[in-house]
Amino acid sequence: MNLSNSSPGLSNRIHVVDAFRGFAVMAIFLVHNIEHFISGIYPDAGAQPDWLNILDKAVFSFTFSLFAGKAYAIFALLFGFTFSLLFAKQQALGKDFGYRFLWRLLLLSLFASLNALFFPGGDVLLLYCIAGIVLFFVRKLNDKTLLILAVLCLLQPIEWYHYVRSILDAGYTLPVKQADALYGEIGKVVASGNLWEFFKVNVTTGQKASLLWAIEGGRFMQTMGLFMCGLWIGRKQLFLNSKESRSFWLAALIISAISFAPLYEFKVIMMDKNTDVISKSTVGVVLDMWSKFSFTLVLTASFMLLYQKLKFRNLTSSLIPYGRMSLTNYVSQSILGALIYFPFGLSLAKTCGITLSLVIGIVVFLAQVQFCKWWLSKYKQGPLEGLWARATWLK
Repeated sequence: MNLSNSSPGLSNRIHVVDAFRGFAVMAIFLVHNIEHFISGIYPDAGAQPDWLNILDKAVFSFTFSLFAGKAYAIFALLFGFTFSLLFAKQQALGKDFGYRFLWRLLLLSLFASLNALFFPGGDVLLLYCIAGIVLFFVRKLNDKTLLILAVLCLLQPIEWYHYVRSILDAGYTLPVKQADALYGEIGKVVASGNLWEFFKVNVTTGQKASLLWAIEGGRFMQTMGLFMCGLWIGRKQLFLNSKESRSFWLAALIISAISFAPLYEFKVIMMDKNTDVISKSTVGVVLDMWSKFSFTLVLTASFMLLYQKLKFRNLTSSLIPYGRMSLTNYVSQSILGALIYFPFGLSLAKTCGITLSLVIGIVVFLAQVQFCKWWLSKYKQGPLEGLWARATWLK
């Protein structure tokens, strides 16, 4: 059975993609909760019982190991895949979607600004607006060239350039990273509780810090690579239920699972046991990106293969409406997170430890799922998705 046609009224949608996108948005939200939406505010560990501190550390390690850097990568992969669907649909009508896509990215920057108002230095949508331009330039390339360019981006050429330069020139120094200092400025404003200053610093300094962090940490190049991988996957129809796609994801699962352990171990050696600052900031970053990417493939391939099973499809069915409203959910998560954790709202960041914050995230997620089901029972798209679509086509 073709999984894209498994539910009435959604015959043109690929349900596994909606469910997987929902999984990614859920995972991002849970990570953001235990980070307190990058507020930098946490309760005093000394005032908590030891068992709770131990539990908090375990919850943090488990959640970050499973989702951090991977959920974002899945979201980026699916962004490129969605572009492949939109481009192919317009191409079948004899139209080039490329220029319309640039307009669509410009519109996305408005949603990025809305999201940034409530999320200090954590907005990823602006990164998508800028890195997404690469899809315009590669949209007509053949599959082989597209994949080669994607791999080149994932190899992190900028980090390797700095590392090689340091070997050839003993006096070479890395460019000064600016994101951390900017995050420090943002943290002071967040702690002040001044709502107007909070909004102001988020859409100015916050957006700058977010972009610089992505560039300085290798995420910008990785995002472009993931976008192109998603486009390639869409062209190859690897999210459809077929013998070819199942073989591909099984091979991807085996290779990525085998690769993850050594990549992670080399990353630990380079990042935690190495004293050379340059190699730690270059090769270490590369290995960190690669290990996270390999685990992202483990999650992706596992989800694709498990989705062939009826029990798993039933288990993840609630993620379908959640994934269909991913933009609405992503932005509303930032608003809710700010109201829950920041001083101008309930200010729970200073009293909620990591474990309790994860529980709060799960409760809010479940409430969002119910809202998505209700909304989609009345409308075809989520509120922000519908607005984005109408503005894209100027309807």
